Amino acid sequence: MKKLINDVSAVVPDMLDGLAALNPNLSLLHGGSIVARADAESAAARGEVALISGGGSGHEPAHGGYVGAGMLSAAVAGEVFTSPSTDAVLDAIRAVAGAAGVLLIVKNYTGDRFNFGLAAEIARAEGIPTEMVIVADDVALTASGDHAGRRGLAGTVLVHKIAGAAAAAGRTLPEVAQIAREVAGSLGTMGVALTPCTVPAAGKPGFELADNEIEWGLGIHGEPGVSRGAMEPADIIVGKLLEKIAGDLSLQAGERVALLVNNLGGTPSSELNIVAGSALRYLAGHDIKVERAWAGTFLSALEMAGVSLSLLRVDDERLRWLDAASHTSAWPALSGRVAQVSVRPAPAKPESVKGPTLSREAPLRRAIEAVCACLLEAEATLTELDQRVGDGDLGISLSRGAREILGEIDTYPAESTPGAVLRNISATVRRVVGGTSGPLYAVMLVRAAVTLEQSSTNKATARNWAAAFSAGVTGLMELGGAHPGDRTMVDALKPAADALQSALAGSQETGVALKAAVDAATEGAAQTASMHPRRGRSSYVGDRALGHVDPGAQAVALWLAAIASAYK
Repeated sequence: MKKLINDVSAVVPDMLDGLAALNPNLSLLHGGSIVARADAESAAARGEVALISGGGSGHEPAHGGYVGAGMLSAAVAGEVFTSPSTDAVLDAIRAVAGAAGVLLIVKNYTGDRFNFGLAAEIARAEGIPTEMVIVADDVALTASGDHAGRRGLAGTVLVHKIAGAAAAAGRTLPEVAQIAREVAGSLGTMGVALTPCTVPAAGKPGFELADNEIEWGLGIHGEPGVSRGAMEPADIIVGKLLEKIAGDLSLQAGERVALLVNNLGGTPSSELNIVAGSALRYLAGHDIKVERAWAGTFLSALEMAGVSLSLLRVDDERLRWLDAASHTSAWPALSGRVAQVSVRPAPAKPESVKGPTLSREAPLRRAIEAVCACLLEAEATLTELDQRVGDGDLGISLSRGAREILGEIDTYPAESTPGAVLRNISATVRRVVGGTSGPLYAVMLVRAAVTLEQSSTNKATARNWAAAFSAGVTGLMELGGAHPGDRTMVDALKPAADALQSALAGSQETGVALKAAVDAATEGAAQTASMHPRRGRSSYVGDRALGHVDPGAQAVALWLAAIASAYK
């Protein structure tokens, strides 16, 4: 287990100490487990109902992130995935309660219900008006069944927001409690996990998933879900989640909802945006109007990779509560209004050239297709090599370029104009291959094309091809700044180009010359394993690259071998 903590026993107080230090509007109460509004006393004096929530830690930014004007008055934090004690909840009630009373918003877990419920009883016995609302928005579990009841999930944050706005507007405790209960009853959430999470005190994941497995319908405490299945595309996963949620809420076409796309902890923003886009398309396709939508980390399960989706029925009043101002560290600054995005169409593929195109029998086409097939086959190998010494994208980038070239090859000019063919391939590569490989291969192809077009004989002889290859390598070196010995693709390209020209100058047959080039590239690639990296992807990992061949050089050796094989 690797976590940025000081001591397992101090995770919660250390976390809350940092949270409070970064937000002057918060106060950390004695004992270090309660975060409260710094102006809680004045808010109570104004007659605002105080809102308290909380539960086990590990769900950040919940619950301390929602403490502030317009949302919670205080949040009570237990140990990771453990309910806070009754006394801690009671301390929070006493700290923020005024004459208007206190509403406890509690997720439906046994420990939370018991401890918050008992604290409410004691507070009422002390004369503090106190009510409690239970949130059980988990649609993965049946409403009735052999379990402790539906769990409270990320939809609880929407209850915080609406109830907090109602309290800030001066509604009474019974009114705020009723508004919160109605919101909780109009809410549905379901999640899916791609990985488990590790509780610091446990030191190991709560469950195991194979590389191709996902967990459906899990809670927020690292416990397994209701079923396990194979990994699927985001659109499919989103569709299944929303189908279940909409069915549970009996949503009909034309109804209005708010959507919450919640990161369970370890999901990158790029994937959250993909999920959000899928969800909006799904709901639009079912004629369900999304009035507000947010995507982000609202209520997590430590570092678990995965998402939950929440839908809330809304009307004009609920929208006003959602739109009301709040000042917390975690509620999004964006309004949640959904833009009607006008998506520009993708660039059209190049039109077919006027005149003859590259024939299916042309040796040049066979060589191009052989290179593409080789790069597609080597995708996993090159990716694995690049993961050891770089950023892991080489195999993916080159295979993407290969697929696009194969898709456009019928638009390339005839083999009688090889320079024009290389220019077209260069245009394809620079359009679809990013990173460093794209521009390097593109410049090599352009420089080679110019050399072929400027050759005195203007024919694609073996010697002209060799000269074009050498010129291309020179252009690549000029752009990239690498030289032999720097541990880059140049360590395969330069020896191969020199060997090809040397063999042809010695009147070697073309096939023999190509073999010499392949052998030189293969040897050059192998030698990179003992080179200290000075350029390229491996320069950032230093001596850790030693013992591994440079993936860019290895790719060169592979596609040169494919050309030689096609020539045979």
